[in-house]
Amino acid sequence: MPRYDYRCPECGHQFETEHSMNEKKPPCPNCGYTDVTRLITSAPTFARGMLTPAGTSRRSSKEELRNKWMEETPKLRKKLRDKLGEEAVKSIPSLNANYD
Repeated sequence: MPRYDYRCPECGHQFETEHSMNEKKPPCPNCGYTDVTRLITSAPTFARGMLTPAGTSRRSSKEELRNKWMEETPKLRKKLRDKLGEEAVKSIPSLNANYD
């Protein structure tokens, strides 16, 4: 079963619980408040379309992410150029100084 993190807006208590996706949010175990807020505590490190994640673990360094960006940007620009044409790609801003 998935684990979810919640925070109570009434007392500020943060807690983790395990329940199915179809169950309602649990009440706060500290004060019993029923309208707790679900927290997102982690996210994947790679975007859709990238073949490999940046770095060797879920916690990639800024340098590893920058290197992955530098590696993937030319590939993406080429796909866009092939699909939309050179004129469309020229108007897209770039964060890389040397993307081609």
